[in-house]
This record gives sequence, structure tokens and C-alpha cells, in this order.
Amino acid sequence: MKVLVCDKTEKECIEQMRTAGLTVDTSFEITPEELLTVAPAYDALVVRSRTKVRQALIDVCPNLKLIVRGGVGLDTIDVEYARSKGITVKNTPLASSASVAELAIGYMFMLARSLYKASATMKAEKWDKKSFEGDEIGGKTLGLIGVGNIGKETAKRAAALGMSVVAYDPYVKELAGAQLLSLDELLATADYISLHLPKTPESANMIGAEQFAKMKTGVRIINCARGGIINEDALYEALTSGKVAGAALDVFAEEPPTDWKLLKLENVIGSPHIGAATKEAQTRVGAEVAQIVIDFAKK
Repeated sequence: MKVLVCDKTEKECIEQMRTAGLTVDTSFEITPEELLTVAPAYDALVVRSRTKVRQALIDVCPNLKLIVRGGVGLDTIDVEYARSKGITVKNTPLASSASVAELAIGYMFMLARSLYKASATMKAEKWDKKSFEGDEIGGKTLGLIGVGNIGKETAKRAAALGMSVVAYDPYVKELAGAQLLSLDELLATADYISLHLPKTPESANMIGAEQFAKMKTGVRIINCARGGIINEDALYEALTSGKVAGAALDVFAEEPPTDWKLLKLENVIGSPHIGAATKEAQTRVGAEVAQIVIDFAKK
């Protein structure tokens, strides 16, 4: 079985597949154009968020039997089309859950205590102590939109910090330690709202002007899920009007952004889609990818 690893993957993962008798090639910087000419020779593709596997690529790969996405989301792959061609599509939904949950919690602390502003003033050699009275997150209500693996990990950590947790997820009937609400009820209740759901046709732009109007004034928003679930123009208006006190964004509708206006607001902090970028998560992702490919090859 010939495997092409298209994005950076742990060396141990690659060696594990080779030890199992697979032919594994790596091309971590391969362009979409190059991939169209190279991929047809392979039985399996291993990708991360950088490489897109769309219909045009699938159509030129007659030998392709397996696509493995090292990570949670599958929005970079035309999943249904691949499966219609008899191609198995897999991901690693558990490997990075703890890392993304920790980033979301870290962002809550940063927003509550204005740590990004406080640090910036210190670097500018200013001792502006009176400007940074913050809030405790204990005793506040965290609203989780989406409670899959990452949402559940976030809920556990928030509860341990003394937060009340409410959640909205139409596919979940019960959640230990949290109260399930309708989306409108959650929007009206939460002091912090954190998104943990995939981007789908149903979830695209699901948080827009109408939803912001239903939120508490002074709410804080965290998105470590996918860009495009929050309408960025509506978020900008909510942030500049004071409806939303602050936002922390790890993901954006366009990555990297071409319009940086959100990140230029003083009440917005951001990162370049690094939710899963921890040593521990990368090790777990690599190990799970290797096992998926090896098990598939044994069939």
C-alpha cells in the first residue's frame, strides 16, 4: 500500500507505518497543482488542515482507497463525494480535544483579566495598574455551542473552575455536569460563549446579528472551532457597539485573513488556528493516524 503524507506529521508516525511494511512518501509543502499530478500513484493520503481533498483531486486518483485527516474537522475534504467513490475517510477526533479545550479556557482567563492589554502596557514600560480591574470566571455561566469531544473537555475544565455550564447541541440528549438549553436560552443566559462544533451548511453563519441581539450585554465570545460559524461582520458590529465585551478567535472565515479589522480592535485577541498545536496533541494525532492506516492496510 502506497501512502502520501501531504502535511507535517510526526516522524515516529511515518516510521511506524514504514515498519508495518507500507510505502510512505512525504511532501509537506506540496501545492494543490503538484498534488493533482502526484497523488494518482497513491492508495492513501494523509492530510492536515493545509491540504484540501476536493472532487477534482479525487477524480484523478483511481487507486485512492483511504483519506486520513490528522485532526478533528473534515471540512477540507469532500467527504460524501469520496465515500460515493468507495473511498474511506477517517479523522482523529479525540487526539487534540484536551489541547483545544485548554486554549478555550486560557482565552477566558485572558478576556476576564485583560491580560493581553496588561502585558502590552508593561512592554511599553507603563505601570497602569488602575486600568486593569477584571472579573473572576468562577461563578459565571459558560455557554457551550456544540458538545462533542472538545466541548465535553471544555465543560469539565470550566466546572472545575466553579463556572456554571449550559450547552446547546441538537444531537446531544444529556450531558453530565451541564444543563442543555435551546440556542436562544443559551444566548440569553451565558456570560461566556464558546463554540465547539463543525462548520456545515447548517452551522455556517449561525451566529449573526439576530443572535448577538439576544445575548447579554457584556458577553465574551471564544471561537476555537471553525471560521465562518460566526458572521464576522456582525461580530465586528457587536464588539464596537459594546454588546460583546471581548472576543478570542483562533479561527477565521478566511485563513489567513485578508481583512484584519477584527484583530485590530482592542477588545479582540487572536491566534493563527493553533488549537491543536501542542506537543502532546501532535504526538497523539500522529499515533492515531499511523494506527488507522496500518489497520486499513491489513484488511
